[in-house]
Amino acid sequence: VQWIWGGFSVDNATLIRFFTFHFILPFLIIGATAMHLLFLHETGSSNPAGLNSNFDKVQFHLYFSYKDLFGFIILFLALCTLSLFFPNVLGDPDNFTPANPLSTPPHIKPEWYFLFAYAILRSIPNKLGGVLALLFSILILLIMPIAHTSNQRTMTFR
Repeated sequence: VQWIWGGFSVDNATLIRFFTFHFILPFLIIGATAMHLLFLHETGSSNPAGLNSNFDKVQFHLYFSYKDLFGFIILFLALCTLSLFFPNVLGDPDNFTPANPLSTPPHIKPEWYFLFAYAILRSIPNKLGGVLALLFSILILLIMPIAHTSNQRTMTFR
């Protein structure tokens, strides 16, 4: 813990280390993705059905590059339009009420991407039970793809 925190308490060294980690991690992910694509395009992917599919191939660069570029431009224009012309459309109405430091709001609800965790934690009255249920709900999503009972090794006929 001392190596991660940089001391015996959360301090400036902790913030610097976590900021550095969060800054470098996306570049590592992009590098790993680029290496994966490089090796995939050099060797090719295997065909699990064993069928010859060389006759219906399309060149990657011209077709898929322009197709991906078109999709990126459409999404970028939609994001720019939403953020520049309609900045408050997706905002929560509670963000426009002035803050009162003397009273806590009657019900604080999380953002939509944390609602599943909030529902699990609120449905179980025991704190440890709620945390364990949340942990198992996430672990089951990670375990299900590798917990198959099929004898086939390929994903073709599942």
